[in-house]
Amino acid sequence: MAVVDRRSSALTVPHAVELPDRLRKERYFDPDFYRLEAELLWRRVWQMACRLEEIPQPRDFVEYEILDQSIIVVRSDDGGVAAFQNACRHRGVKVAEGRGTCESGFICPFHGWCYGPDGQNTFVPRKKTFAEHNLAPQDLDLTPVRCEVWGGCAWVNLHDDAPPLRQCIEPFATILDAWKVESMRAEWWYACRLPVNWKLAEEAFMEQYHVVEAHPQLVIPGMRYSPGQGGVDTRAVVDAEIQYLRTMSEGMAGMVHANDVRIAEGLRDMELPADPSEAMSTWHRTLNDEVVRWHRAQGSDIPDLNDLEARGLDEPMAYCFPHYFVLPMYSSASSYRFRPLGPEETMMEIWSLTRFPEGQEPETPTAPDLWECDDPRWPPIPAQDFSNLPRQQRGLHAEGFEYLRLSEGVEGGISNFERLVDGFLGGLPYHSLLPGLRSVNVNPLEQPVVDLGF
Repeated sequence: MAVVDRRSSALTVPHAVELPDRLRKERYFDPDFYRLEAELLWRRVWQMACRLEEIPQPRDFVEYEILDQSIIVVRSDDGGVAAFQNACRHRGVKVAEGRGTCESGFICPFHGWCYGPDGQNTFVPRKKTFAEHNLAPQDLDLTPVRCEVWGGCAWVNLHDDAPPLRQCIEPFATILDAWKVESMRAEWWYACRLPVNWKLAEEAFMEQYHVVEAHPQLVIPGMRYSPGQGGVDTRAVVDAEIQYLRTMSEGMAGMVHANDVRIAEGLRDMELPADPSEAMSTWHRTLNDEVVRWHRAQGSDIPDLNDLEARGLDEPMAYCFPHYFVLPMYSSASSYRFRPLGPEETMMEIWSLTRFPEGQEPETPTAPDLWECDDPRWPPIPAQDFSNLPRQQRGLHAEGFEYLRLSEGVEGGISNFERLVDGFLGGLPYHSLLPGLRSVNVNPLEQPVVDLGF
């Protein structure tokens, strides 16, 4: 297929995407490009700051860090969530670290300035020693940060003029609302230090072109049935599908939950129509129904999976620019969050999410230590992805390598993502960026290159 020349010459961005199927290598390690991202992208976007189960009770707080910014996210007495810049208004000392409960508020450990859970200043030691202009009431409180709640998470934005959260994360939000993602809770939470640029890390999960080479255990003979295919052994296809579910469950440590694998295995010998097409359709509908029936019988909140499929919402992945993924399958999901630690270093976090009966939700896992990408504790599938990324980052520095070549047919989602980054770095106003956000906040797998509207 010929690649359409969609040059974005109007954007004065260094190393900008000029052809949608070519990305300059400097975007992934140039310190000046990284500084532009820090200033013009990360300070303007909605970011998933924490899962709400990290702050379940009033006055619970968690620290969210992005680049050089530290933000306190606090559960309010009324059950809402607020956020503040984590800097004492006296001399800038962080008033909180990690996660905890601020029963009486926050106390600066340096000089004892005090703040309530609502961020209001409640005490200044030796107040009379300060000049009046340093005690203006509006300047003493912790600086608020925009904060909204959606999908079982708290989101923050450092920019006052950004549109509300929901406008910026559609259609991601609508898709996952249908999946009832707010009902999911974390079974485990891991974190990895990747020696790669944050965009390079994310893009490894925006295409499935790599699956055959990187994840050979997922290439299962006989798994896929095509209508009109003759001589099909439907039993063998069902066996292959169950093997795939088991491999995904074990390989991701929970993306397909073990409960759902057991349900599928219990249907292995069900009676199926003689026609192969009808047989596979019956198998998939029955499996969806049985997964829903079993979980609802346990008291869990789960959507009708066949209804999701009928509405075209049975997506295997949902992406929210600039750093959050949810990959739902049957009752459960894996979830990823990426944060840059430097031009060539990234923190990637993985949650395994599932559903529990009301009142039986587990305690939130503690914030994870940063494992290295070659740590033997990683589940097999992430370990395979992590093995390639450092090699790619090093390869980009080769003098003879100039740009990444993308397949417009299977890697278009990467192109759309990178060109949206350019929109932010070019300083475009939000009304110009919203169409691009709506095009990128979808399942990026097998996406074509699209017109982002700028």
